[in-house]
Amino acid sequence: MKLLRVGPVGAERPVVLGRDGAAYDLSGRAADIDGAFLAGLDRVALAAAVEAGELPRTDLAGQRVGAPVARPGKVVGIGLNYRDHAAEAGAPLPEEPVVFLKPSNTVVGPEDEVLVPRGSEKTDYEVELAVVIGRTARYLESHREAAEVIAGYAAVNDVTERAFQFERGGQWDKGKSAETFTPLGPWLVTPDEVADPQALGLRLWVNGQLRQDGNTAQMVFPVLEIVRYLSHFMVLEPGDVIITGTPAGVTLGHPGTPFLRPSDVVELEVEGLGRQRQVLGKA
Repeated sequence: MKLLRVGPVGAERPVVLGRDGAAYDLSGRAADIDGAFLAGLDRVALAAAVEAGELPRTDLAGQRVGAPVARPGKVVGIGLNYRDHAAEAGAPLPEEPVVFLKPSNTVVGPEDEVLVPRGSEKTDYEVELAVVIGRTARYLESHREAAEVIAGYAAVNDVTERAFQFERGGQWDKGKSAETFTPLGPWLVTPDEVADPQALGLRLWVNGQLRQDGNTAQMVFPVLEIVRYLSHFMVLEPGDVIITGTPAGVTLGHPGTPFLRPSDVVELEVEGLGRQRQVLGKA
């Protein structure tokens, strides 16, 4: 099942894509796709309603696609979580997950404009797999329990300003928190459609040039371990988003390659989770 939100910023409406590829309006059953909706989501019942023709069809042509989750409570990032990315960064593999937080107001739609911050010197891209939480999780003890709290998966661009991240006092959050720095979507894909989250290809292009071409098999800490681990340091709540790290190919790892500037075009995809396209602007 693929869930998405369409419409102008702040006025998105919930939609589900059927097996036939058609879009069906969820407005009569849910105000939005948010934590409350995900906590009560019955995938079987919703799929049955679609198959039975109980939901009105809707036309998505020409409509803006928003982030598939409305205003997450928190966005939790995992750093240096791909073996090849750690190698290009010249960093040892972490013994435990590297954790940082991004403000929820960085989340935008998959084709919304990304703004280069004022004073930026090194704005960078990171294609990643996002995990969306569907049940409250605290002190999980097993990967089985971790799997039970996942509502779905999405593509995400963890946009990062490297000078702010590394050269302004050593706080990663400084480089991760600018407005528009977390394009998410286009869809939230439920776990029944993702056979193995550790076997997904990730690719990213800048101005048509392929920069990243990786696979989630390269993760140091797999998805279920990340969810289990985080639940021992913070309560994960429905609607929270975890971004799980990026493969090799970021600008930071390739001296001489220019960082992102206004008018650049970034495109990315995660296998089975859809594509994004952002034109960069200036804050």
